[in-house]
Amino acid sequence: MFDFSDTWQLVINTATTIITFLMVFLIQSTQNRDTEAIQVKLDELIRVTQGAHNILLDLEELDELQLDEFRSRYQLLASLARAGIEKGQVDTDTPEA
Repeated sequence: MFDFSDTWQLVINTATTIITFLMVFLIQSTQNRDTEAIQVKLDELIRVTQGAHNILLDLEELDELQLDEFRSRYQLLASLARAGIEKGQVDTDTPEA
């Protein structure tokens, strides 16, 4: 329709592919930097919160099994809090209380 040669189409497709790859790399890099900044901010909030568990500061470095153990503990706390709410209790205490 526009009378483009096969070579021209190949050049355009190749350039588009390269630009797309570079944009994906740039977006991933930006997202990784943002995620790291958010993680540091969360770590600082955990660190300065009285009664917080400092062991939670580097959860992103743990393997899946260790993460599952932590998740199970917090799911248990949540289910206990829901059960307590049904009995008229409050759910604003800490696990140590």
